[in-house]
Amino acid sequence: MSDIQTPLQSDAFAQRLSVLTSPAARDVLARSLRGIEKESLRVMRDGALAMTAHPRALGSALTHPSLTTDYSEALLELITPAEATPEQVIARLDELHRYVYAQLDDELLWNDSMPGRLPADDEIPIAQYGVSNIGRLKHVYRHGLALRYGRTMQCIAGIHYNYSLSEEAWPLLHAQRPSGAGAVDYQSACYLALIRNFRRTSWLLMYLFGASPALDRAFLRGRPHSLETFDETTLYRPYATSLRMSDLGYSNTTAQAALQPDYDSLPGYLEALARAVSEPYPPYEALGTHRDGHWVQINTNVLQIENEFYSTIRPKRVTDPGERPLHALASRGIQYVEARCLDIDPFEPCGISVETARFLDAYLLVCALDESPALPPPAYAEANANFGSVTLEGRKPGLALMREGRAVSLRDWAGELLDRIEAAAHALDAARGGNDYAAAVKAQRAKVADPDATPSARVLRTMRERGQSFLAFGLAQSEAHAEHFRARPLEREVVAAFDRLAERSLAEQAELERRDASASFDDFVHDYRSYTLERFSV
Repeated sequence: MSDIQTPLQSDAFAQRLSVLTSPAARDVLARSLRGIEKESLRVMRDGALAMTAHPRALGSALTHPSLTTDYSEALLELITPAEATPEQVIARLDELHRYVYAQLDDELLWNDSMPGRLPADDEIPIAQYGVSNIGRLKHVYRHGLALRYGRTMQCIAGIHYNYSLSEEAWPLLHAQRPSGAGAVDYQSACYLALIRNFRRTSWLLMYLFGASPALDRAFLRGRPHSLETFDETTLYRPYATSLRMSDLGYSNTTAQAALQPDYDSLPGYLEALARAVSEPYPPYEALGTHRDGHWVQINTNVLQIENEFYSTIRPKRVTDPGERPLHALASRGIQYVEARCLDIDPFEPCGISVETARFLDAYLLVCALDESPALPPPAYAEANANFGSVTLEGRKPGLALMREGRAVSLRDWAGELLDRIEAAAHALDAARGGNDYAAAVKAQRAKVADPDATPSARVLRTMRERGQSFLAFGLAQSEAHAEHFRARPLEREVVAAFDRLAERSLAEQAELERRDASASFDDFVHDYRSYTLERFSV
């Protein structure tokens, strides 16, 4: 156990954990929920981007609850339900992969965060969602992303991990430290505390699970960079953990770089995002909303919609049909968080392991229960700088990060964090039985002790041992995982259930299109934008 005291540690974590492990709490810790969204590019057998339409056999990308697309028509997104255990959520993700592979013919899912062989930027197909007004809006939004950031960056893929404590946990914690806040406001405040702690410490996830230290040279499209040459077609950084999450991947534009949401209160957060989706940005105004009579972006504001904000974690609430995310948060509070910074693990068929999911549960529980000071601009900037340093140099010997203005070694700080995460893991094991959570933390301690045990180091080592370029490595891993899924076809009744879900989604899209047949898209966009401005005028 580390004997170094972290400024963020206090008795609060131990006290709150004891509340949730007391007899009065029963098994409240065992009733947390988690869900996974996994993006994967469809590619041809040679690793080139598939230019085919989203397979009709998978249903409607607009209305299917589990199989959709993200930016590109080729960027498939697999979405699990919220599940009671890490084992169940990975099992659901496995089922989705097996069903998809039964429909893909000769195509593969690219099981790496950085894309393989891409066509010219303007040839990357933007996702299509049909001719209903909401389907057209989703397509126009993606056109706007292409104008603002280029299509190539939108082909980067990742894992989103959705997490919530049991609704029964919050009244117990509130009773332990009473306040004048109502139940909804208290729960939202606790989730924002989780987010602040996540922003300060999620560099640890980049070190432990970052798996994109290399990329195909063509991805940069000739942009200047600070990468080194691995081979003729591959660029890398020798100590990088996640180029995907570095400035080379999800880099912020000038507009987004100036956007610093207030994570200290929900009204402050909502106000910052509402301003961003309603304030024009001159470079986007110069692009306009129409070209040759066609919509090319929803508006010319800093953000077209809330989800355009590229954040490593978001507060979330399940929305009602047609409801904007900001409105859902404002009216009913925060329900769960979406951690968005995880790379696809190219060594795992599903892109994420059960062990990783267990660790994330324990880590996010610590973020929720630990003391969480405010995150003013200097602290926000310090957290971002630490995160960026680890994405590019996380395995560098002796790497130091900054904590409240003072240098601290990555290894020491990681040890302190793992001590608390281990305490949370033991509590989760006590609630569920066994020692799987503690074993997951032990596995991560081994990575801190030996940087060569991290996924990013393993990627580079494997490429060197096999004499592979990044493209050859990605293709080999994707082919192996395709065989893993295709060799295990689903049971007939499971396939039939998925088929019915696909058919139902197609029928729902057709009904939306029938209703909108005579409706004006221009009026729809106007109402969409006006709703945001009226509800969140600041």
